[in-house]
Amino acid sequence: MAVRNRMRRKETAFFYAFISPWLIGFILLSIGPIIASFFISFTSWNIFQPPTWVGLKNYTTLFQTPLFYTSLDNTLIYALVTTPLGILIGLAVAVLLNQKIVFRNFFRVAFILPSTLPVVAVTMLWSWLLAPAGLFNEVLQLFGIKGPAWFVDPAWMKPGLILFTLWTAGGGFVLFLAGLQGVPDYLYEAAELDGADAFTKFRHITMPMLSPIVLFNLVTGIIGSMQTFTQVYILGSSNSLLMMVVYLFQNAFQNFSMGFASAIAWVLFVIIMLFSLLVFRWSSMWVYYEGEIKR
Repeated sequence: MAVRNRMRRKETAFFYAFISPWLIGFILLSIGPIIASFFISFTSWNIFQPPTWVGLKNYTTLFQTPLFYTSLDNTLIYALVTTPLGILIGLAVAVLLNQKIVFRNFFRVAFILPSTLPVVAVTMLWSWLLAPAGLFNEVLQLFGIKGPAWFVDPAWMKPGLILFTLWTAGGGFVLFLAGLQGVPDYLYEAAELDGADAFTKFRHITMPMLSPIVLFNLVTGIIGSMQTFTQVYILGSSNSLLMMVVYLFQNAFQNFSMGFASAIAWVLFVIIMLFSLLVFRWSSMWVYYEGEIKR
């Protein structure tokens, strides 16, 4: 028994020794800054001078600032539009490319490729495609449609951003395709014996089996879209595209208001957490897990 305990302690020591580089990095580079930012949000700090305690002033000032509500509106609109559309496009493409069609492997690679490209390169490409005299408007001109100034006219900036964001919906497509290939064939065969048509099989077999993947894409889509930064930062500083992370960056690294920027970060964290909890609470009504018994 004593020998077994010594071996167990030795294995435990080796385990913590092997994970210690990651654990130290996680504490110093993730947990540490998170805790520090919480305390900084209650201070006034411009990096060059010691921080001074101001209490809730940063938060009260934030909720009285019009630009905060502008960035919040833009972020919510962007998240609530791109997330469901991205899921629908990814699901539709996955269903299509799960069929036996010509050049299926080529199309699978073609749809996943945009999501693997650097965000900066994709943004520069689409800023050229959606320029007032860009390729997209030239194609519209062939049909007698005068294309808008996508990233010049404030009224069309968000639609332009949403349009090129949906081009990278291939990331969700891969998960849906993997889920479709994991649906047992005997479920479809049993449904066919009962006279089920294609729509009925999709609604009552395919979607319940894919519901955990829909939940995953929904949560990660909301989190990712509400943290959008690179695309907006490259496209410009117009208030019509001002997102919360960009507003945070401007206050932190342009205005050097670290306390105010930390307050923005924590407000954004609370908003994302509330949306995530709401989705998880709602998911109990429609997400199906194999082997689960509903009560």
